[in-house]
This record gives sequence, structure tokens and C-alpha cells, in this order.
Amino acid sequence: MQSMITDVHKVDAVLSRGVSEVIGRDELRKRMLAGETLRIKLGIDPTSKNVHVGRSIPLLKLRDFQELGHQIVLIIGDATGVIGDTSDKTAERPMLDQATIDENKEAYFAQIGKLLDMEKVEFRYNSDWLNKLSFKEIGELANLFSVAEFTARENIKKRLDEGKRVSLREMLYPLMQGYDSVAIKADVEIGGSDQRFNNLAGRTMQPHFGQSPQAIVLGPIVNGTDGQKMSSSRGNVIALTMEREEMYGKVMSMHDDDIVTYLTVCTRIPLEEVAELSQELSQGVNPRDIKMRLAYELVKMYHSAEAADKAQQAFIYTFQKGGVPEEVEEITAPYIDALLAKEIVKSKSELRTLLMAGGVRNPETNEKYEAFPETVEEPTVIKIGKRRFVKLI
Repeated sequence: MQSMITDVHKVDAVLSRGVSEVIGRDELRKRMLAGETLRIKLGIDPTSKNVHVGRSIPLLKLRDFQELGHQIVLIIGDATGVIGDTSDKTAERPMLDQATIDENKEAYFAQIGKLLDMEKVEFRYNSDWLNKLSFKEIGELANLFSVAEFTARENIKKRLDEGKRVSLREMLYPLMQGYDSVAIKADVEIGGSDQRFNNLAGRTMQPHFGQSPQAIVLGPIVNGTDGQKMSSSRGNVIALTMEREEMYGKVMSMHDDDIVTYLTVCTRIPLEEVAELSQELSQGVNPRDIKMRLAYELVKMYHSAEAADKAQQAFIYTFQKGGVPEEVEEITAPYIDALLAKEIVKSKSELRTLLMAGGVRNPETNEKYEAFPETVEEPTVIKIGKRRFVKLI
């Protein structure tokens, strides 16, 4: 059996850093200090192909527990993903087809492996047990909860008050997530603060099946690059799959108010250093300098120290000295179609707005384009907005 780390300072750090709430904290802390090997559960629905840094918060917490010697159980929600969780949604979430779920879940493993020791992770698919439940068993689970408990949730109540549709399907999701905890005999469940109701479902359900109620460790929800909640559907994410320069640049574009939060919950930079950086910000240091420290750390975490060095050098050369990056995305005609396909611009209207504002130019001559070139006689680098470059071939 793996030896457990029971150092009180390390245990308390795991239960505090990047944590907004711990339900059942006293009992959990006691068991950790006693050296019990606990089963730490996290469920992830493969609703998109990319994991973003907002989703890295619970993954980092799993790593914290893993480093203390606990057993990580990662549940890929190939059954729950079809139903769809609306915990953080202002409208009904559409059901996903199984083919989309299967395609997305294959992309998750390489990304998760950037943070966890995959050889020590117990992987489970919740279709293994959820797809076998009968109506009788589902009814037994549903009997543990009331409709009032579900509709009292803030986002559900808001939708009902606004006359928006809430489907009966949505009520199934907490039952499914709660039963996951029963199926794998979870001691602890990790989740975001918006998942509180779903996490509590497992804690409610386990005693019904003769199990001790799991502890719950909830992490905060972080903003995306636009200052609003990070969401793949909103497009304001910093994805773990981004190339080094893009990831670095995305961090540099985020709001200054979110820097310290990111340093605390999205990295494992020592908290003493985070406190020093926070103090520097409060004393008037240029937020750009602190943001560069954050950007470097995130690129190092998901690529390498060498990649972080190159991304930082490219940023300094390109955006502080006005140069052109060494590596520029090459596109071929029709150029506008290529810009849209590669999501360099989101729409033709965005491109028109940039052209009208003088935001599309030749970085070598500083010539502004009134219309995007249709053809070029030789490879030409174009700067689009503040941080995007393409080479027209």
C-alpha cells in the first residue's frame, strides 16, 4: 500500500488552497491526518473536446490529493453528458448525441495527463452503471429528493420566474451524479461551487445504500479572458491545447482584476510568492509584469519551461518591441474563408469592424488595409487586431 502523507500543514493546504467550501471538513481532515487512503472522485462530462484552465481547478485539487497518496477516481460522464447538466446554465442545455460524447472523451486523456499521474488514476465510465438502472431503481433514487429542493436552486428558480422551460430531464442529472458516488464508493467528491446541489445529492444518497456520506470539496469559478465566467460556449477560454504563444497571449489579454485569483487557483506557485505579487500589484506595479509571470507559469505547466521561455520572448519581441513572431500561421486563398475556418476571426462582421478601425495592417510597413487582400504576389504577413498574425501564401 502507498504510504500516506499526513503532515498537518500539507493536509490543511490541500483543504484550503483553491477551495471555496468544504462540506464535512472536520471528519475529512481527521481521516486524512489518521493516514486513511481515501477515494477522491471527480466526474467530467465530455461536452467539448478541450479542457480549459477553469476546469483545471478541480484537476489540480485531484493532483493535490494524489500527491498525499490518496486514490483518484476520475469518472468520464458518457451517460451524464448525454443528459446534460444545467447547474451553471441560464437556459435548458440540449441533449448531446452519443457519437459526439464518444469523440470528445477521446480527446480528454492527453489533456488530463498534463496534471495527473495517469498510471495511478482509476478511470471509470458512468454508463457502466447508469445505463443499467431500471425505472424502479430510478424511482427509488428520486424518492430521496423533493421537487421543491430542485426548483429552489438559484438558476432554476430564476428560469421558472422568467417563464422559461425547465424539463423533467434536467431533474435526472443530480440523481445520476449522486449515484456515481454510490457506484464507486466515494469518500470525497471534488467540484465547482456551481455544482453544490449535485455534489450534495451523492452525500444524501450514500447513507440510503449503507455508505458513509462523502465529504465535498468545492472550488471557485473563474472568469474568462473577457471578465465573464469562463465557458467554452462563450469562447473566452484559455484551453490546455492552445499553442504556447496563443496561450501566453490569451493570459496577457485577461482582466487585471483576475490575476491574483488565477495565480492562486490555476497554478501551484508558492502562496508566499503569490502574496508578494499581490502586494506589488496593490503598490502600483504594472499589472502587465505580474500577468507575464502568470502567463509564463501556465505555459510551463501545459507545455514546458523551454516553451514558456520562447513564448515570453515572442511576446516581448512582438508586442513590446513591435516585431513579428518567428512562427506565424500560414493560410491560403480564399483567405477570409481560411480566417473563419481557423477561428482567427469569429465572423465576417468582426473582420469588417477591424478593417474600418484600421486594425488590419502590414506590420513591416504599417500600411492599413481597407479591404482584406484577395491575392498576394509573394508571402505576406498581416497583423489582425493586437495579437493575431497570419502569413498569406
